[in-house]
Amino acid sequence: MGSATVVLGGSYDSEVNIVNRSDWSIYELYVSSADSEEWGDDQLGSEVIESGGGSFLLHSIPCDDYDVRLVDEDGDECVVEGVPLCADNDDWVIGNDDLLSCQVLTE
Repeated sequence: MGSATVVLGGSYDSEVNIVNRSDWSIYELYVSSADSEEWGDDQLGSEVIESGGGSFLLHSIPCDDYDVRLVDEDGDECVVEGVPLCADNDDWVIGNDDLLSCQVLTE
């Protein structure tokens, strides 16, 4: 599994479970602090978040708001801005509406 860049201050690090309830498998996932314009590495590596309820545990991510870039099985790219990722919100669920609406905005 991939992991986000670890920032010092481990008490703020969390694990976030990303659940894909959409009809499309997700092949790439990138996170960036909402304040940054640089994307980190593909967090999935060789993993795939399967459609219909597959999940991926994102480790050691400091609590913050992130922009998340997803690439699905068709190569469609989706950017979701300002996602709060933290242990308090330990599940982030992605549905069809999420992917379809942000694909329109990303194109």
